[in-house]
Amino acid sequence: MTQDLKHAAQRPLSFGQTVKAVAWSFIGLRKGAGYQQDIQKLNPVHVIVAGIIGAALFVLTLVLIVRWVISSGVAG
Repeated sequence: MTQDLKHAAQRPLSFGQTVKAVAWSFIGLRKGAGYQQDIQKLNPVHVIVAGIIGAALFVLTLVLIVRWVISSGVAG
């Protein structure tokens, strides 16, 4: 099991390519063939880091939008 994890952590896709794949997953648009290729090439460490960053940016964006709507008086 440890060898499998070490091997997976050395997969060839760059962090930028991983961010792109994670962004597609956030949007929910991905072809089946591209998804299968990503599964075999993505570095799981990069996926976790990109997922956490993506989730944090998503939450931050929502908070900023809510603050903007509340401060503009549109909501009330």
